[in-house]
Amino acid sequence: MMEQLNPHSRRDVFGSKINRDHLPLLVHGVPWLSILLASLSPMLPIIAPAPIVPPMAFLMLLAWRMYRPGLLPMWAGFPLGLFDDLLSGQPLGSGILLYSTTLIALDLLEYNFPWRGFWQNWMIAGGFLLAYVVIAATVSGADIRFDQFALLAPQWLLALALFPPLMALVGSLDRLRLLRVRTG
Repeated sequence: MMEQLNPHSRRDVFGSKINRDHLPLLVHGVPWLSILLASLSPMLPIIAPAPIVPPMAFLMLLAWRMYRPGLLPMWAGFPLGLFDDLLSGQPLGSGILLYSTTLIALDLLEYNFPWRGFWQNWMIAGGFLLAYVVIAATVSGADIRFDQFALLAPQWLLALALFPPLMALVGSLDRLRLLRVRTG
């Protein structure tokens, strides 16, 4: 019946739409690779008198976890945090601890409040980002006085402003991740 209405309804540029499956490398690799690539942001040649570059890997982790809650396993905080620690210059273990506790807290939040909207997710991400920036600055080993924490506000505000475009990017990456390209 469908072929009578539209003869191309079961075909696209790749051929038949029937009997195609997701490519496992894309399904499992895109979220991990995007977070790992975001960990490279501290290597950008940006010179500033105060911390301005937001924690892009943490932002990407938050975006993936809020967009697809069950996608990353609970233990993902360890390898992703370790990789971020090795590239960001933070003391070894700070990223592991912050990423892992964030994934645990987001899992508890998802359990208690499964239906959230954009504004709630943005507020939750803002709270996690503020905690991440403050704790990361505290454990960084720098001699930071209480009055210097105001210097972290631009980094937090930039991270907060980048969260919605990053959620849109994660949505595009999720569509790429779920392309049905494999036959059989």
